[in-house]
Amino acid sequence: MTEWDNRLPVVRDLDELVSAFRRAGEDELYVRWSRGPDADLRSGEESRDGLTGMLLPGLSANSLARQPWWRGRSLRLWLARRLHDYQHLRERGGPGVRPWLLRGREIARGPDNEPLVVDAEPLAWIEDAVMHEALRLVEREAPADWGSMDRQS
Repeated sequence: MTEWDNRLPVVRDLDELVSAFRRAGEDELYVRWSRGPDADLRSGEESRDGLTGMLLPGLSANSLARQPWWRGRSLRLWLARRLHDYQHLRERGGPGVRPWLLRGREIARGPDNEPLVVDAEPLAWIEDAVMHEALRLVEREAPADWGSMDRQS
């Protein structure tokens, strides 16, 4: 158990994620797939490019910000899609990797065009049940051949 395991609340379903999203301010929220805030903040808020090993000047994260073209559509589906799109990062990251919600400031883009975030403020862990709920919603709403952003699938 880390310091953050005990301090951070846990998002337990998509409705809680929607509420957190609305409370925190839509444009500054990100999901990070890692071993958690303790390890990430101890590293000096740097990430490492998986292909080259190069240090990146911020935490690699996935934005939850809704794009203008999505407005008016289901916020639950948007957030479910954003979680589903990058779920493969958990498997690739190895043991102990899980999603957590943070607010931060984007300072650059990484090699996969992902936001690199600094001034990270951890907000919550995202429980596995949310990931399962997101998958079910996306499967119900998306075309049969649609999948995550995993290049190796």
